[in-house]
Amino acid sequence: MPAKTNQSSSMEKPSLQAERMRRTRKAHSKEIAEDYVEAIADLIETEGEARVTELARRLGVTHVTVNRTVARLQESGFVTTQPYRSIFLTNEGHSLAKEAKMRHQTVVEFLKCAGVPEAAAKRDAEGIEHHVSPDTLKAFKRFIRRSKTQSP
Repeated sequence: MPAKTNQSSSMEKPSLQAERMRRTRKAHSKEIAEDYVEAIADLIETEGEARVTELARRLGVTHVTVNRTVARLQESGFVTTQPYRSIFLTNEGHSLAKEAKMRHQTVVEFLKCAGVPEAAAKRDAEGIEHHVSPDTLKAFKRFIRRSKTQSP
């Protein structure tokens, strides 16, 4: 049996790997929260209410997944619920939904200005919107303004 060697220089220290994984999980959790509050806000605006079954249909998940996620959103202070009633956004939930929608619209518009077809821009923005930094968002907005002033 070969003797144990020191950690390879290419291996990450467990504490660093754990921290990186925690950050990734937190980022994914935020993405899910943003998607949910944005969808809830859209449903309230278009349908007058947000119910579990419609939210599940729009997000492509089961009602069980929606119930679990809504419970986490409630614990985080983004929504309120009552048994067998609609889902309501708190002030914090409204703010998060507004921020997520603005980022989403900016990314879609940027991609369209860059020549990406609208359907692809909308599809691609779903992933990009969660990872774009405030500095990049500002650059996207500058690019959009310049593109619109240069258009015939």
